[in-house]
Amino acid sequence: MNTPEIVKKSTRRIWQKWSIAFKILPFLILVVALKFLAHRYGWEVMELNALFTSLVAGTIFLIGFLISGVLTDYKESEKLPSELAAALQTLWDDTYTIMNTKDKETATAFIAYQKSTLKSLMAWFNRKERTTTLLDMISNMNEFFVKFDTNGVQANYIIKLKNEQNSLRKMVMRIDTIRATNFISPAYAIVESMGIFTAFGLIIMKIEPFYASLFLTSLVTFLIGYMVFLISDIDNPFDYAEHGESGTEVALKPLHDLEVLWKE
Repeated sequence: MNTPEIVKKSTRRIWQKWSIAFKILPFLILVVALKFLAHRYGWEVMELNALFTSLVAGTIFLIGFLISGVLTDYKESEKLPSELAAALQTLWDDTYTIMNTKDKETATAFIAYQKSTLKSLMAWFNRKERTTTLLDMISNMNEFFVKFDTNGVQANYIIKLKNEQNSLRKMVMRIDTIRATNFISPAYAIVESMGIFTAFGLIIMKIEPFYASLFLTSLVTFLIGYMVFLISDIDNPFDYAEHGESGTEVALKPLHDLEVLWKE
């Protein structure tokens, strides 16, 4: 690997790691600027009290509730690319066995069809292929199964192929559901509102010395904003069309590896 590639790879890793922090910088700069203005023009009219600390604690509680919910789907989503790759590879293996024992012509055509299905699957992840089109491609595998049956392929092979076809369909539909569903949208609204109110409270709150107040305002605003952005990002772990395979998207490495293997 040459130097430009190493630099590019390192830059990409840094961006993936800190992309959310960069996203929140404009909002953080705005809050800091407003804090300076509030201090300069005497708009710090509120003292630190128990009610405000309760507001911060409530915001953190709701953030914890949200992240525990989205992480459940995220942990499930991490398994899906490898399971898709395993199902496709199993289809390939059984078809290769059939090709070398019973029905070479149909099996060869089916292997080519599997390659096109994988290509469509990768395009679908990037929203360049419709879900209905991909599901139709999976259903059209039945044409090859009928030919296998007609040409005397053993039933147990066809049953195995049908099982993998069903697994593919289930996983595609599950991913499509995860992509289309947001986790409790009203909960996002209340957390975002509480985050804004917390930032506003910190801006008009008088804490001495001023630079300690500025530090706390920046820190609390950054942490709450970062977590809201993070939860929103991992709520859709398959959003490759907008972000690519960034740090918060589920890695498609098993499918990329399968593409390379099938090209060899």
